[in-house]
Amino acid sequence: MSAVRKSLTSAVSAAVLAGGLALGAAGPASAATCPSSSSPVIDGASASWTLSCSGNDVKVSGWLQDTRVDGKCAVVRINAGNGEYETKSACSSGVREQFSFTFKGTKDAQVRLAIA
Repeated sequence: MSAVRKSLTSAVSAAVLAGGLALGAAGPASAATCPSSSSPVIDGASASWTLSCSGNDVKVSGWLQDTRVDGKCAVVRINAGNGEYETKSACSSGVREQFSFTFKGTKDAQVRLAIA
């Protein structure tokens, strides 16, 4: 195989792999400040959450649901504006989980729904 063909094959393989990983791992993200809410739906998961503030704290609460029989879990990942991080999972099709997290010293958070 020529060097040009090897390079082209490697580049195409890397692009396909990267595209597949991006599609399979990530879902919609919601970066928000209080008050706000979001109800994202992706293939295999759905969720709904609200951000509310009290003083200088933000509370992120809601639910997430696994909607596909695939052996994977629906996951909500929360990155708060103060650097704290929390996750909640729902595993097995039809399972719905509630969550509520309070983060001190910030009024914003990025919330993401994904499949893992």
